[in-house]
Parts: sequence; C-alpha cells; structure tokens
Amino acid sequence: MEIDEIREFCLALPEVTEGFPFGEDVLVFKVVGKMFFACNLAKYPCGVNLKCEPSKALDLRDDYDGIVPGWHMNKKHWNTVLLDGSVPSDLIEELLMHSYERVVSGLKKADRQRVQEQLKS
Repeated sequence: MEIDEIREFCLALPEVTEGFPFGEDVLVFKVVGKMFFACNLAKYPCGVNLKCEPSKALDLRDDYDGIVPGWHMNKKHWNTVLLDGSVPSDLIEELLMHSYERVVSGLKKADRQRVQEQLKS
C-alpha cells in the first residue's frame, strides 16, 4: 500500500484532518483533533505510526517483521508499520481503521457519538 492510497483512505473517514504539526516531512491525520496516524515522509521505506490496543500490538510485532514499536511514540500503544511490502495492504487498512476507532473511542461522549453515527451512514 502506497502513502497516496493511505492518504485517500484516511481522508475518507469522518471528521479527519491532515496537517504537518511536527515539520514539513511529518504527515499527521487527526480525528476531532486527536492524532491516529503519523508518518515521516522523508524516511525510506516510509513507516506509519498507528495507535493499537496493547496486546494486539505485541502480537502484530511477533507476526510481522514490518511492524515494530512506534517510532518516537509510546511503545505500548503505538506501532510503526513499514510500507516495504512486508505487511499486506488489507492488514494495513485494518490497522488504519483500528487506530482511528481507538482514538474515536477515547473522544468526549458527544464527539464520539457524532463520529460513530457518521461511520454508520
């Protein structure tokens, strides 16, 4: 999966914004102001940081060489997924959604309910 495909996928989700809060090379996607994705575009191969449930994060790291503890992130809650072809595209999409949903679940009740309703439609 290429970064352009990932960008399209993320921007299609409800209430997602993109920005470069950490410099011109670090692309960040947020839902209602909370980050669920970060990627240093200057690194090759590109790796994307995604939020993940802690036990699932450990299992993924055991199963895939291209999934490692989150670079510059809390290693318990974030993984870096390398876009080097070692992780299947369908799994990357699943992990993007998992990260998004983890962040949505931590939003204030009104924001969470609004976003969840938009996901259903």
